Order: sequence, then C-alpha cells, then structure tokens
Amino acid sequence: MQFRQQALAKLQSPEELDIPVRLARPQGWLVLSVTVLAMAAASVWAVTGSVTSTVGAPAVLTHGQGSYLLQSPVAGQVTAVLTEQGRRLPADAPVLKVRTGDGETVVRTVEAGRISALAATVGQIITTGADVAAVERIAGADDPLYATVYVPARNAAAIPAHAAVDLTVQSVPSQEYGVLRGEVKSVDRTAQSARQIAAFLGDAQLAEQFAQGGRPVAVTVELRRSSATRSGYAWSSAAGPPYPLTSMTLATGSIRLADERPVDWLLP
Repeated sequence: MQFRQQALAKLQSPEELDIPVRLARPQGWLVLSVTVLAMAAASVWAVTGSVTSTVGAPAVLTHGQGSYLLQSPVAGQVTAVLTEQGRRLPADAPVLKVRTGDGETVVRTVEAGRISALAATVGQIITTGADVAAVERIAGADDPLYATVYVPARNAAAIPAHAAVDLTVQSVPSQEYGVLRGEVKSVDRTAQSARQIAAFLGDAQLAEQFAQGGRPVAVTVELRRSSATRSGYAWSSAAGPPYPLTSMTLATGSIRLADERPVDWLLP
C-alpha cells in the first residue's frame, strides 16, 4: 500500500524540467577523447610509418670465386699425396699419384687455388671421377672474404640492393665480440639445387645441409672492411675477435628486408 501511494504522488507532481540532463560523466568524455586520439595516431602511423623486418638463414664465409671439386681422371690406388690441406697451388700443380694397370698417373689441379680439403689418402682405392680434393679459387693471400647466405626462395624478392646484413659467426662468441657487419652485393634470383651449391662450395655434405628445406637462393654479402680490427672486418663491437677469419667458416645471416607500410597489409 505504501508503494502505491508513492507512485500516485509521483504521477501528481510536476515534471522536473528545470533539472539538466547528464548525457555523460566527465570520466567518459576523457576516455572517449583518448580513444579518438589513439585511433587518429594509429591511422597516421599506418599510412606514413614503416615496419622493418629481417630474414635469417644459414651462411658460409668464402672467397668470391668459390671452390671446385678435383676429381680423379683414372681408377686405381693412391700411392702418394703430393700436397697438404691449406696450401696454395698454381694451375696444373700435382696433388697426388694414382697407380693404374697402365702405370702411374698424376692428378693435377685444374685452376689455381688453395687446397681446402683432401679426400684421398695413401693406399686408398679410388674410382674414375672420385672426389679427391676441394680447391678454393684464390688469386692471392689478401683476397677478401665474402659471405654467401642461402635464403629461402620465397624471401628473395623482398631483399633490396645493399641491404644491411648481420652475421653471427659460428667460431666467434657473439656475446663477447658481437656480429660481423656486411651488406648485400648481389642476389641470385634462381633457386639452387644441392649439386649447384656443392659445385660452388666444394663440399657436398654442406650443400645437402643448406638445401635441406628446399632449393634456396644464394645471396652474396660483401663484408665491411676495418683497419681497426684484427680480422680486418667491421664488427658490432669495437675490436671484434683477436684472431683472423678463415674461409669455409659457418655463420647465420640476418638480412634486413625492404621496409613496409602497415596500411599495405590491409590492401589486396
């Protein structure tokens, strides 16, 4: 009964037209203003801003001309090894002797270079076409090193000319000496098979490793030179490692891709 009387009294009272209507609290206006400003800033950034991304891939330090596999032209037994790993030889230099049914044959280098690996030992029986050595093509002792990064083919088109590259060298502790600096010199737009990689590196096992996830694209990286470091190359640390770099050293390359605008992600 009490509630009924209160309802009747409210119906009989005049409307409170003089009381202002509150559409929103001050806190609500503040939240709305901040939201609008944030959306406006995000829209401007999406159109004018840019996003930097990188692609990481296995790499190896080599000299620019790569290597070749020296093969035996005959079948027989190795009677002498005439050189040693690491030695630089001219073209047509003797590498080993093989005894065949017709006498003794000398296996010689095809081009000048450094013996990076020897696969034959005295007493070993080899067949015609067997790999007996890997020879790295080097014109002189001061030939610069390059890095060859084997990038997945799907990322090759996004790599711009002269892109910055950071190389984490396997034999150099990056926590202490940092990463090796370089920039993209060229991008081979054709994906390479394991056989093509082996022909350049002179190492079939390493080639299989690089091509394990599919045919990659070879990206040649020119290393930045520096007279202030022992290695002769620029590092993210001031001095780099206190020892020189050698070819056929494995590394991991991080290549900076072309910058993208966020708005491009929304466009077809």
